[in-house]
Amino acid sequence: MRPFRILLAFTIAVPAAAARGAPPDAPGDADRVVLRGNLSPLARADFDAGPSDPDLPLDRMIMVLARRPGADADLDALLAAQLDPGSPLYHRWLSPEEFGRRFGIGDAELRSLIDWLQENGFAIDDVARGKGWVDFSGTAAQVERAFGAPIREYDVAGERHHANAADPGIPRRFAASVSGIVSLHDFRRRSHRVEAAAAPNFADGFAHPVLGPADFARIYDLEPLYAKGIDGTGSRIAIVGRVQIDPADVREFRSVFGLPPADPTILVNGPDPGFWDAGEEQEADLDVQWSGGVAKGARVTLVVSKSTASTDGVDLSAQYIVDHDLADVMSTSFGECEGDLGEAGVAFYANLWAQAAAEGITSFVSSGDSGFAGCDLGGARQATGSGVSGLCTPLEAVCVGGTLFDEAGSASLYWQSTPDAANGRTALSYIPEVAWNESGTVPFGVKLWASGGGPSAVHPRPWWQEGPGVPADGRRSVPDVALSAALHDGYYVVQRDRGAGTAVVGGTSASSPAMAGIMALIVQKTGERQGNANPAFYAIAAGDAGSAPPAFHDVVAGSNDVPGLTGFACGSGYDRVTGLGSVDADVLASRWIRVFPPPSSGRLHVRPVGNARPSPVLPTRGGP
Repeated sequence: MRPFRILLAFTIAVPAAAARGAPPDAPGDADRVVLRGNLSPLARADFDAGPSDPDLPLDRMIMVLARRPGADADLDALLAAQLDPGSPLYHRWLSPEEFGRRFGIGDAELRSLIDWLQENGFAIDDVARGKGWVDFSGTAAQVERAFGAPIREYDVAGERHHANAADPGIPRRFAASVSGIVSLHDFRRRSHRVEAAAAPNFADGFAHPVLGPADFARIYDLEPLYAKGIDGTGSRIAIVGRVQIDPADVREFRSVFGLPPADPTILVNGPDPGFWDAGEEQEADLDVQWSGGVAKGARVTLVVSKSTASTDGVDLSAQYIVDHDLADVMSTSFGECEGDLGEAGVAFYANLWAQAAAEGITSFVSSGDSGFAGCDLGGARQATGSGVSGLCTPLEAVCVGGTLFDEAGSASLYWQSTPDAANGRTALSYIPEVAWNESGTVPFGVKLWASGGGPSAVHPRPWWQEGPGVPADGRRSVPDVALSAALHDGYYVVQRDRGAGTAVVGGTSASSPAMAGIMALIVQKTGERQGNANPAFYAIAAGDAGSAPPAFHDVVAGSNDVPGLTGFACGSGYDRVTGLGSVDADVLASRWIRVFPPPSSGRLHVRPVGNARPSPVLPTRGGP
C-alpha cells in the first residue's frame, strides 16, 4: 500500500475585475521604495541573453512580510521565556495563528497589500497563518509592471535561466510591511549530499565499512535509549523536499537493517513535482531513511513542493512545515550562502526559524559541503570566496556540520568483519573523529568537500553561544554540532527505481537528518517539544568539563580549509568546523536540562531582520 498523499493548494478568490492584466497602481502609488538585496549574483550583464517571454508564468512568489513595530524585542523575550522553567511561559508554544496575531502586521495593512497585488493582476496563492508571507502568482510582464523589475534570460554554466535584472520596488505605503521577495529567479538551493558508489554491499571503494542504522546507534550511543524503549515513538519529524520518492525504497532500507515497518507520509504541497531528478530523489531518500533509521519509532513526513520559475521548492516546503505546525523536529539538507541568499532570503529564513522555535519545533539545517567557501558548490575545484549558509545561521536554527571517523589505520579495532545477521551492524564502539575534509582526496581530485562553517556576516552572536572556543567577535558562529558526514565510512541509502539501487552517501545532508532523529528521541524522553535546542546544547557542553563520559565528543583535529581558501581549524571546545562536536546520545538525553542560563549581561540578542532590514555587506565572491 502506498502512503497517504495529501494534495493541497491554497487559493484566495480573485474578483473578476482583478483578473490578470488589470489596472495599474492606485493613485499616489507612484511614490515607491526599492527593496534592496533582492538580486541574484548570477544575474550578471555578461550572462545576459535578452528579455524573458512577457507571458512567462512566475508562480508562488514569496513576499516576505515584516513584523509589526516593536515585535522583534517582544519575540526575543518570548523565545527566552519559553526556555525558562521559572517563567509562566515555559514551553507554552504558540500556534501559527497566535504567532501571527502577536507579531504580524495588522489585518488592515495585510488586506491593503493583498488588494494591491490583486489590482495588479496577481493571484493570491497563500497567506501565512503566522503572517510571515504572502505567496502570489503572475507573469513576467506583471512583475515588471507592478514592481519595476524586468525579467531577463541568463546563460550560466551552459544552462538557460531567468531572473530579475533590477531590485523590485513597492509603493511607499507598504515600506513598513514588506521585507522583500525571496526570489524572482530559478537559481536553485544547493543539496548538501555527496555520492561515492553504487551497490556498496556494506563496503565502498575505499575499503571502509558502510554505515547502517545499527552502526550509527553503536557509535553514537543510542543503544541504551533503545533498550529503555526510547526510539522516537510518538514524535514527529518533517523533512524538507522538492521531489517525490518511492516508499518501496524506504521499506527495503528498513527491512535490510531489521527496523520495524513504517512508511513515511509523503505530503505534496501544491502541484506534484513527481520524480524529476535521480540526484534529488537520492537526497530525499537519504533524509527520510536516516531520520527514521535513527528514530525508528518516529513518524516521518516528507513535504514535497514543486519549484517554479521564481521560487525554490525548498522554500515552499519549509514554510509549509512551519506554518502548519507539522512536526516536533524538522531537517533541511539544502543551503545557500548568505550573500547569494540576499536580504529578502535572509529575512525569510530568520523569521521562519523564529516562528518554528516559538511553536516548539526544533529546526536542524546542514552546514554545507564546501568548507568556509560556502558560496561555492561542494565539488567545485577552487574556492572563489568565503561565506556560510544563510539557511543555518539564523539564531533559532541548529546548524549541523560534519566529522570523519579516524580509525588511524586500525579499522579492526572499531569494525568487525561480518555484519550481525539481525541488523547488519559491524561497528564495535565509538570511533575517534576529526573534521570532515575530503577535499583533494581520491577519488575526488582537487575539489571542495569539507564541513561548512564560519562566522555569519548578518547575525550577531546569541546570548547562549558561549563557552571555551567560541570566538569573541560578536558574530553568530556555525556549525553548532556535528556528526559523521564523510564518504570514508558513508551512509547506506536505497534508491531502486531511478537510481543506482543502493549507494554510499555523505555530506552534511546526512548529518542533519541523523541529528533530527536523535532529537526525536529526546522529545519522546522528555514528553514534550523542545523548540530551539541550541541553548540546551551549549549549556550541557559547558557542564561537560570534568564529566565522564561527556555528552559531546570534542573534535580537536582537522580544518575546513579547501583549495584556494584557508578556513578554520578544530581545537579544544567550540570550533567553526564541528561546533561543540558530535554527540553521545544517551549521555545527552540523560543530561537534558530544564534550566537554561540567562544572558549574562541581562540583554537579549537583537535581530537584524523584521521591520528594520539588515544592511550588512554580504560576502559573495572574492575572499573573506
